[in-house]
Amino acid sequence: MMNKEQISSVAIKQISLLAIILVLTGLVCFNLALFIPSVLGAITIYVVCRKYNFYLQDERKWKPSLAAFALMFASLIVLILPIYFIADLIIDKLGNAQAYMAKFNVFLDKIHSYIYEKVGFDILSRENMTKLKDAVGRFSTSALSGTFNTLTVIMSMYFILYFMLEKPRLFERILTSSAPLKRSNISLIGDKMRKLIMANAIGIPVVAVGQGIVSFIGYLIFGAPGAVLLFALTAAASVIPVVGTAIIYVPVCIFMIAEGNTAQGLGLAIYCVVVVGLTDNLLRFTLLKKLENIHPLNTVFGIIMGMNLFGFMGLIFGPILISFTLLLIQIYRNEFSDENTPPDLELPNEPDLENKLI
Repeated sequence: MMNKEQISSVAIKQISLLAIILVLTGLVCFNLALFIPSVLGAITIYVVCRKYNFYLQDERKWKPSLAAFALMFASLIVLILPIYFIADLIIDKLGNAQAYMAKFNVFLDKIHSYIYEKVGFDILSRENMTKLKDAVGRFSTSALSGTFNTLTVIMSMYFILYFMLEKPRLFERILTSSAPLKRSNISLIGDKMRKLIMANAIGIPVVAVGQGIVSFIGYLIFGAPGAVLLFALTAAASVIPVVGTAIIYVPVCIFMIAEGNTAQGLGLAIYCVVVVGLTDNLLRFTLLKKLENIHPLNTVFGIIMGMNLFGFMGLIFGPILISFTLLLIQIYRNEFSDENTPPDLELPNEPDLENKLI
């Protein structure tokens, strides 16, 4: 008779198979890590274009290859080029690192001297100033080197995306059959991921570009130095919760006041607080609320992690990965726990996989 404390042969086989799968998956991810941003980008664009892809292929009777190329071109114009333009504009302005750092140091020293003169307290100590200058120098150098891979990532992303869009049902069938979960949980993951991706792929760029354009108008009106670069920096800073665009326009306003342009500096400050702030609230409480409400902490830590892993594309992928990790924890509890399903995980008895999946 088998000892009750002895591990069954079925459990041993299951654990061994899982160990082999994990090892092989780790090897694949390690050796193909360069293409992870491309895969994530392809999945993101697929989710955004999924409804239109089925419409073109099923209702309009387009050839799958023609529908795929049409949606790839549209996504390139609408989604990729605005983000790439902002990133490339920043890098192009920062391309001459030595000249840029000289100007940045003058800009920072001017702000520091003005604050110290008016307040009488060394808020920005010499040590902190040195650390800040070094950090900006390292960031500009790494950002510059990172953009050299952008074209490669975009090309490989669209290569993967073509096969997803050409045979969407095959792609989705592979995903659903490979997931070792209940059909209800697969449906839940698809629905949640669709909302998260739409919120990040559409919401974040729209808010960034909207705030960037509004702030750019203010920079031109009040004569801020380097309005085009400030537009790109403001748009990029808008993704940071709580502080957001203030990281850019507050130092600029102080610098203008320190230069003797007090009226322009104060006018720009009022404009940014009122108009840019109103634009941010308007976009977030209309557009983003309709997509998916992402917790600010998810965005903060997601951006930090995403930028380290994927560069500029991490602005979108980082928050998605954080939210997806939390979702998997909920799925695990729903899949294996004997407790009742939490209210936010309750699903219909017969979910429509065609409509819910991703």
